[in-house]
Amino acid sequence: MSAAVELARSQPEIASEAAPRAAPRLRIAPMAWAAGALALAALILSPVASLALTAAGGSSDVWPHLLAHVLPQATITTALLLGGVGLLVVMLGVGSAWLVSAYEFRGRRFLEIGLLLPLAVPTYIVAFAYLDLLHPIGPVQSTLRELLGVARPKDLLLPEVRSLPGCILLLGFVLYPYVYLPTRALFVMQAGTLIEAARILGRSPTAVFVHVALPLARPAIALGTSLALMETLNDIGAAEFLGVRTLTVQVYATWINRSDLPGAAQIALVMLAMVLLLLAAERWGRRGRGYAGTAQRQRGMARHRLSGASAAAALCLGLFPIAIGFLIPAAYLVHSAIARVTRLGFPRGVIAEAGNTLLYAGLATLLAAACGFLVAAGPRLVARRFGQGLIRIAALGYALPGAILAIGLLGPLALADASLSRIMTALFGVAPALIGVGAGGALVIAYLVRFLAVGVGACEAGLAKVPSSLGEAGRMLGRGPVGTLMRVHLPMTWPAVLSGALLVFVDCVKELPATLLLRPLNVETLATHLYGEAVRGTYEDGAVAALLIVVVGLIPVALLMRLGSADNAPRGG
Repeated sequence: MSAAVELARSQPEIASEAAPRAAPRLRIAPMAWAAGALALAALILSPVASLALTAAGGSSDVWPHLLAHVLPQATITTALLLGGVGLLVVMLGVGSAWLVSAYEFRGRRFLEIGLLLPLAVPTYIVAFAYLDLLHPIGPVQSTLRELLGVARPKDLLLPEVRSLPGCILLLGFVLYPYVYLPTRALFVMQAGTLIEAARILGRSPTAVFVHVALPLARPAIALGTSLALMETLNDIGAAEFLGVRTLTVQVYATWINRSDLPGAAQIALVMLAMVLLLLAAERWGRRGRGYAGTAQRQRGMARHRLSGASAAAALCLGLFPIAIGFLIPAAYLVHSAIARVTRLGFPRGVIAEAGNTLLYAGLATLLAAACGFLVAAGPRLVARRFGQGLIRIAALGYALPGAILAIGLLGPLALADASLSRIMTALFGVAPALIGVGAGGALVIAYLVRFLAVGVGACEAGLAKVPSSLGEAGRMLGRGPVGTLMRVHLPMTWPAVLSGALLVFVDCVKELPATLLLRPLNVETLATHLYGEAVRGTYEDGAVAALLIVVVGLIPVALLMRLGSADNAPRGG
């Protein structure tokens, strides 16, 4: 391990010892933050409490049956899926981030943008596309049989995509940007000076990557991998399409097919325990890895220029995950959408459905960005243990599948609507319409609870790069906690806040289960329209909505890369 890395490790401790501790004073802002934090924590935990009550109210005969016949195999399958996807997203995400950060070659700037494209495509759309493309009578196998002179499908046996390995591959190629994005940001914005120091000391490129870059990137890798794995655990469409009986699929099967909501809640609680293990693993992966530095951003690393065959190989390596995770399924959607419009015309109502999608996703994104920054800043405003506890609570919303989260929210929101109606009737003699359940408020709240962890994680990673001495300096100059937070921390972390908000927006657009259950009556979004067409077996009729979901997802991805365009300029060494 190089001396530069050891210096980076020791700097946070030195800074914390040198900085004087401010005397504790009673301030209104921290008290208001604490009150708001408690209200937010109650909102996040209410679905869990509701699920626990639902699970406890089930028949005593259900749990032994689940324990004997459902949970063992589903738990093993889920664990294998998580392990495979985790390994694949780390390999693809870290490798891609290093490729575009450490090397200069023709097409590198396109790869920087293109490697984020799979974020725009929901996993269930990718799974359905490949099921059709790789079906025994689909275009791929039909073309192969024609080229090889094989007459019957059974005479040309290819690996089955409807399998656990197939699910691992497809999910990994869709979810790796969760690792790529924060890891690349760290390589570009923070690690350049230390990596250049290691190069000057004579380290080989492999040694620099293994002994300097990877240890520095461990917090970003841990954060991105945990988000990808929680997304995997919450997936229902891809796993069900590909025949993988995960815990999430069993929740749906138990609730819908067997009409056993308490049994589904019991399985969901097992999933919650698994997510707590994932969160613990993520915290362990980020332990002892604080960032240190000056208020100015460090110089990026000098990229090694490739040419000839090496440049072509690098470009092909970067294009491969883009093709699997985005280009092929997107081309399938374009083909299906054109076929549908040519045959039957543009679907009626899709524009209104797109507007509904933007409305609910946009409202939830604004709330998640604001709440995410305030939650992540909690340890700097109040007692550190209290603030860190709220951060862990915020991550729990990502633990539950959208359908189970929706069921858990229905009870508390219905109770809140009833209480508000009684109060308004007593005061004004008028009972208002249902705000939470009937007017879309429940859907926005579900999005907030479900994806708040994404915004918190991005803001927390951004705040970790701000030296604590800057906050102390702000207080010494007379700034209160809120003033220091808004005038010192926010300007330095707004790219992280924005990146988290854009990820939340994309996730809200793609969210299906919670939208199905909590959308107002007679209101359709792009995701629910697509689901309805898939249920009816007319998937081509839903291709336009699916393509619009991808287009909507591409907008924040493009904005994100445009905001990071300053990082694309080559830097001297």
